[in-house]
Amino acid sequence: MSSRKTLLAAVLLASLASGAMAADGGTVVEHTLPNGLKIVVWPDHDIPNVAQYTWYRAGGRNEYPGITGLAHYFEHMMFNGTSNLPPGEFDRRMEAAGGANNAYTSNDVTVYQNWFPVTALETVFTLEADRMANLDFDPEVVESERGVVYSERRTSVDNDNFGALMEQVQATAYLAHPYQFPVIGWPSDIENWSMQDLKDFYRTYYAPNNAVMFIVGDVQPEEIIARAEAHFAAIPAQEPPAPVTTVEPEQQGERRVVLERQAQAPLLTMAWHSPNAAHPDTRVLEVLVTVLTSGDSALLNQELVEKKQLAIQVGGYIHQGFDPGLTWLYAVLPPGGDPARVEAEIERLLARIATRGVTQGELQRAKSVLVADHYRRLATISGKAQMLGTYEVFHGDYRKLFDAPAAWEAVTAEQVRDVAAKIFRNSNRTVGVLRPVTGEQ
Repeated sequence: MSSRKTLLAAVLLASLASGAMAADGGTVVEHTLPNGLKIVVWPDHDIPNVAQYTWYRAGGRNEYPGITGLAHYFEHMMFNGTSNLPPGEFDRRMEAAGGANNAYTSNDVTVYQNWFPVTALETVFTLEADRMANLDFDPEVVESERGVVYSERRTSVDNDNFGALMEQVQATAYLAHPYQFPVIGWPSDIENWSMQDLKDFYRTYYAPNNAVMFIVGDVQPEEIIARAEAHFAAIPAQEPPAPVTTVEPEQQGERRVVLERQAQAPLLTMAWHSPNAAHPDTRVLEVLVTVLTSGDSALLNQELVEKKQLAIQVGGYIHQGFDPGLTWLYAVLPPGGDPARVEAEIERLLARIATRGVTQGELQRAKSVLVADHYRRLATISGKAQMLGTYEVFHGDYRKLFDAPAAWEAVTAEQVRDVAAKIFRNSNRTVGVLRPVTGEQ
């Protein structure tokens, strides 16, 4: 055996020894290449398929005025050719090997998702390494995708009442932190990104030391690590991206946004500043938002939709990222509905929880929903890959994935009451109302 093969074998053995036992009895293995690319492998031999998710720490929080929307733009560009492959060839080869792919961008990350038969491992590793190292910046393709992104913005924000309202509330809730920027970008920035902006962003953020790769499926960890060494080890690390150091100042008074647009019915959104993904209060907040919004028996649905018929739909969402985010509640009202009355009802219910807490029945139902959803997501290789990424990237360690059910079960009614009082203060919220108008605006 050559010295290089001996070294690689030693590395593989060390990586396997550091594996964590998963809830299903399988072993999750992690390994970091010398260039900083981290590989996390979870063998699952139920079917001969593989899910591979590559997470880049590149999202809206890494942008600034002038280049907003670039992270999302690269979600498109990464499928549009390299110095080795023409545009469209990535998808063609993936599909020819029996695979499929997708991607998404958030305020915090961009994630590339591949699903394929185990026989396509070599094809997929070749394609992913190529676009990490050799993305092409053909001017015609750049301009074409700029138009595609602008069209997507018109569909999802400019011509969508809910998207437009949420964008305005997000921009109003933050004074300093880059979470204020829309992930899709401001229109003038989309129009004016320069070629140098694109190349700088790619070189900085699409580096192996800024990525983590998760592979789940019918694989052996030692084989995956060997393939990663062969395909990715030669890609050089880059200088780490500049850290996001801006801390959003504490909000000291309620903020309001009113949008007047052609619409059939009013919309109401309410957003409160809340902790980041890894903060212990976020587990408690997950229980609380589940009490409020999850399912037909959720508190807001029962009060606003079923009993008082003030809304036709209610919901909620916690932005869990690297930095403190927003916890959202929203209501879709019937035509002629009164947003002020719905807001008052939500405020009354939140004040009650902040004072008296939730019942044991409400608490246990929320815990059961969270735990059931957690294991339901882990039932598929795609769910496993997504959950590994969420906990490794946002919580700092994929192993915390297996601790989540116990963390929810440990939440008390007193903790829910205290977190409600801490988060759901009027001075900590931004309220957005979409008011329907008729005629040309």
